[in-house]
Amino acid sequence: MKYQVAYIPIGVPTFHLESAQVEFDKSVGLISSLTEDGVYPDKMLLSMDDLCAFLDTINPGLIILQNITFANAAFASEVLKRFTCPVLLWTLREPVIDGGRLRLNSLTGAFSAGNALRAFRDGEFEYVFGSPEEDEVAGAVKAAIGAARIKHQMRELKMASIGHTPQGFGFGRALDSELMRAFGVTLESIEARELIDKAKSFTDEECAPCLEEAKAMMVGLEGTPEKNVKDFARLYKAYKDYVAGNHIGALSSRCWPDFFTSFGTPVCSVLAMLNASGIAASCESDVYGALSMYIGTQLTGNAAFFGDPVSMDEKEGTITFWHCGMAACTLARKDTGAQVGVHPNRKIGPVMDFGCRACEKVTIFRVGRKADGSFRFFIASGEALDRPKQFCGTSVVVKTEHDAKDIIVKSVKSGWEPHFVVIYGDAAQELTMLAHMMGMEACVY
Repeated sequence: MKYQVAYIPIGVPTFHLESAQVEFDKSVGLISSLTEDGVYPDKMLLSMDDLCAFLDTINPGLIILQNITFANAAFASEVLKRFTCPVLLWTLREPVIDGGRLRLNSLTGAFSAGNALRAFRDGEFEYVFGSPEEDEVAGAVKAAIGAARIKHQMRELKMASIGHTPQGFGFGRALDSELMRAFGVTLESIEARELIDKAKSFTDEECAPCLEEAKAMMVGLEGTPEKNVKDFARLYKAYKDYVAGNHIGALSSRCWPDFFTSFGTPVCSVLAMLNASGIAASCESDVYGALSMYIGTQLTGNAAFFGDPVSMDEKEGTITFWHCGMAACTLARKDTGAQVGVHPNRKIGPVMDFGCRACEKVTIFRVGRKADGSFRFFIASGEALDRPKQFCGTSVVVKTEHDAKDIIVKSVKSGWEPHFVVIYGDAAQELTMLAHMMGMEACVY
């Protein structure tokens, strides 16, 4: 089902319609500049008949409900009784204050609409105040469009859980019914050995295209023993074929000990290649980590880093995130490229072995699950610094917007899982809105 952003400008004809028309035209211009998915009425909706006629034509994933002038709560109630999708309520700034006529009275209308929204949805809606040309308004509208689009997309997302979580890593385990209920996501499961057996069946010739693809992205693969290089190519083809054949949009994969003991070659670089190609892929079978990566990738168009918080420097205000070597090749520093090394514990390659590139705006994120089974979002903003590899494996150093030590102490005491995602882009506003739209707690650090 196509995602629609429905612009619904409600009002009554007893206000200054020339001023309202100007705001209508500017609002349509703003929304159309932010998305190709907008649907718009031909005119302002100044009666219940006009409103109902427009509502009959749409099936929205997001409603932008704007008081183009004052409108009583009956208008908002008609919208709410028809649709359950997220709503952004938009109040226009009064265009002129000159001692004369009140042109729009949008703000009073917003109180009527907000009261109805509270009654229908227990307060779960987004809100913005201001004129279409204001940066803050444009940012809020853009964020709401992005958040609602992700919520819509997750209903069509099919994830895969490849293998079980290791002992003590149960925080990443998910039930298919739980993911469907909370996020609309379909989850299928497959044993790691099935893909290992499939990989073993491929010939060198069948895997040659996958190997060439990897050589074009990795630096130093020729330094890995030939058997491991060939086995990596076989495993990459097995994962790639499984993803394509089953329409998988994101996956979590078991890694240790199976791929070392049963196959002899790690899966880390396979996941790195998938992440670079736009398929969010986490290790240690962390389904919620993979879902976090998917959300971040879809919001920004960039691969997201997945890893553990392993170091904190309170004087510098930084937190270092690291993992064994499955970061997307596209995240590597330009001066080193996507270097290949060996697994820091098992000393077998190929795994990725580089520091991640700098980025002025990043967002630390995690879809977390509380002890009572409810979900929450971890959200923190910062900057990825220009730092070399910190430890064997892949790493990124983030200077956090707020006090790093305070973030660490509070998140440990709050029981957050040990895997986080570093999104390459500023997605904090979108994630906060998405949490609201999903009925989940947004924990902004």
